[in-house]
Amino acid sequence: MTRLLVYHATQGFQGDVAAADIGGLLADPAILLWLDLEAPTAEEQAQLLGPFAFHPLALEDVEHAHQRPKIEQYQHGYFMILYAIGIEPDGGAIRADEIALFVGERYLVTVHAAPVPALAEVAARWRVGQPDPAAGISTLLHSLLDTLVDDYFPVVDELGDRIDDLEDRVFSQDDGEALQPLFQLKKDLLVVRRIVAPERDVVNVLLRRELPFLQGEHLLYYQDVYDHLSRLTESVDTLRDLLSSAMEAYLSVVSNRLNQVMKTLTAISAMLMSAALVAGIYGMNFRHMPELEWRYGYPLTLGVMLALFVGLGLYFRRKGWL
Repeated sequence: MTRLLVYHATQGFQGDVAAADIGGLLADPAILLWLDLEAPTAEEQAQLLGPFAFHPLALEDVEHAHQRPKIEQYQHGYFMILYAIGIEPDGGAIRADEIALFVGERYLVTVHAAPVPALAEVAARWRVGQPDPAAGISTLLHSLLDTLVDDYFPVVDELGDRIDDLEDRVFSQDDGEALQPLFQLKKDLLVVRRIVAPERDVVNVLLRRELPFLQGEHLLYYQDVYDHLSRLTESVDTLRDLLSSAMEAYLSVVSNRLNQVMKTLTAISAMLMSAALVAGIYGMNFRHMPELEWRYGYPLTLGVMLALFVGLGLYFRRKGWL
């Protein structure tokens, strides 16, 4: 899927613009252009990105997925890697969609392998808005960054709610299967952390460098995005600490339960061993043993064994082992 949005400083948004006209559009200083490519083939990518003359290293990063969020400067502009994250509706796993961005003073090119609802939302807002030609591509880039970052908050909040639920399950006597969800949550938080923290560095580069497409009056908007990413990074770190505490609590609960089971088994073993001791003594094959010829020897022996069993049971129960 290819989306090409062209805005002219005096004529507004232009419709029916062919991709073959990209070269001419780039030469017009009154044009703002956004080219969005979704899962392009190698031929489409070479044809549509050719007029921009992007650096081969940047194009290589587009072809190789799972790049770390970053920003790189080239002769004709900047290359960025960002991510859109969400939660799968069925299994609840974290979904991370990589977006490659080529940013120039008057153009923005986005390339991604899967549909990204945030991009469609930004495109719809850009169409109904009134772009400022003097601001260049800065306003559009901020809108894209802001929308992506705003979508991170519900994901982090959902992970926080799951940790709260798991903390309740950890201390439930009826639930001993909380370990797998704990490790899944730890993996999800790591995925979010590996995205949010580097993207904060990307926005920091936009703030600290004097980029030609980022004017001073727009720095406040990018500073707001940076603040949001800082809050998200701190929230994720806090959730990771809470999750580590929950895992330690879970292991402690499991260890305590194991200790209780061992106490119970030890108490029962001691009770049985006391009875077995009496039975073992009278089971020895010696001719001259006391009480062997006594009429009440057998019932007395059984009574002693029962008394030892019951007495030890009461003792261990008082100690809390049973």
